Amino acid sequence: MNKRINTLIVMFAALHLMGIAQTKSGLEPHRFKTTIDGKETTLITLRNGDLEACITNYGARLVSLMVPDKDGKAEDVVLGFDNIESYRLKKQNFGSVVGRYIGRIKGAHFSLDGKEYQLQQTGGGNISHGGRPGFADRVWDVISHNDSTLRLRYVSPDGENGFPGKLTTTVTYRLTSDQALTVSYEATTDKPTVVNLSNHSFFNISGNPSTPVTSQQLYVDSKYIATYDKQKNLNGHFMRVRNTPFDFRQLKSIGADIDIYDEQMSITRGYDHAFALRHAGDQSEPAVILYDEKSGRQLSVYTTEPAVQVYTANGLNGTMIGKGGVAYQKHSAVCLETMHFSDSPNHPEFPSTVLRPGETYKSRTTYQFSDHPAHKDRNLVSSILMYSGVASLTGLGVVGIVSLVK
Repeated sequence: MNKRINTLIVMFAALHLMGIAQTKSGLEPHRFKTTIDGKETTLITLRNGDLEACITNYGARLVSLMVPDKDGKAEDVVLGFDNIESYRLKKQNFGSVVGRYIGRIKGAHFSLDGKEYQLQQTGGGNISHGGRPGFADRVWDVISHNDSTLRLRYVSPDGENGFPGKLTTTVTYRLTSDQALTVSYEATTDKPTVVNLSNHSFFNISGNPSTPVTSQQLYVDSKYIATYDKQKNLNGHFMRVRNTPFDFRQLKSIGADIDIYDEQMSITRGYDHAFALRHAGDQSEPAVILYDEKSGRQLSVYTTEPAVQVYTANGLNGTMIGKGGVAYQKHSAVCLETMHFSDSPNHPEFPSTVLRPGETYKSRTTYQFSDHPAHKDRNLVSSILMYSGVASLTGLGVVGIVSLVK
C-alpha cells in the first residue's frame, strides 16, 4: 500500500513539473505554455479558502474563477478558453486587462497640453480598447506570485498605437480569505498621457454558461448613464435612469426590460452603457450587486472608479466555443467593467484620465462573493482597505458631474 501511495506521489509530482496537472476548473496548465513575441506564456493558479483563480500572463487574463454555491459546490463563474491558442486566434477580451484605454476614443485623436495626438484607427475612424495589439494581446512579465497573489507587469513603449509616453503598468490579482478577488493597477509614465484600465471578465455566476444571465438580478448604484450618438460614440450627455430600462437602483432581473424599445438600447441591442456611480471612489458602497437565485451566489463589486460599463454579451452568437465545449450565446454573461468614461480625453467635463510624469495611476476593484440572500450590503468587506495616494484620475473632480450623480 505504501509503495502504491509513493508511486502516486511521484507521478503527481512529475505531472505537476510538466504542467499537466489539472486545476479545480479542469484547466491543464501545459495548454497555456507557448512563446509569443519571444516571451513565454504560462498559467498560474491562485487559491485561498474556497476560491481558486487561474490567470495567464497572456493579456494578464483571468481564465477561470471557481466559487462555491449555497451548497458548497465550486463552479467556474467566468467565460473563456481552455488553451492559449484560442485566446490568440479568437479575438475576444475574455478576462483580459484592457489598455491603454478601455472604450472608444472618437476620431482616434485627442489634444493634451496643446499638442494633438493621432492614434491608431481600429474601425469607423475611431480607436477602441487601446488599439491592436492592445494590452490584451501582450505577454506580461511575472514579477512575483505566491499561493494567493500574482503581480504582472507590461511596459508599453512611447508611441504604441499612437499613445504618448513610456507607460509602465502593473496589475495585482489577490484572493482573500473572505471570498474576494481584488484587482489592483498602478502605472507611471515618462510623458503626459491618458490611461483608462479595466478587467474585461465575462461573468455568469450561475456557474452554467449554457444558461443566459437574463434571469440574474442586478443592482447598480447609479442614477445616470452616459449616452451615445447613433454611431455609438459618447455625446457628452447623461440620461436619468428613472422610468427607463436602465434603472437598476433596486435589484431587478437583467432581462426584465432588455427587450423594451428605448433609443439608447436600440443603438447597442442590449446593455452596453457606462453607469455614473453615485458614490464614485467610495469603497464602503457596492457599485454593483449581481445575484443568482438558483445557485445562491451573490457578487458585490467595490471600486475606486467613477463608472461601470455594464455589457450583456450582446455580440456573442454561439460561434465561440469556450471551456467545457460550451457554445457561448448572446446574453450568456455580463461584463462589469469598472472604469473612467470612454472618450474622456475629448470631454473636459468628464473625470480626467490624464497621467503625468511623477504621478502614479492607481485603481482598485474588488469582486466579493457570498452565498447569502441578495441584499444591498452597505458594510465594507474586510478585504478592502481605504484607498489613498491616488493621482488625479479617481473621483469625479468636476463640480457639474459631482452634483449630477449625487
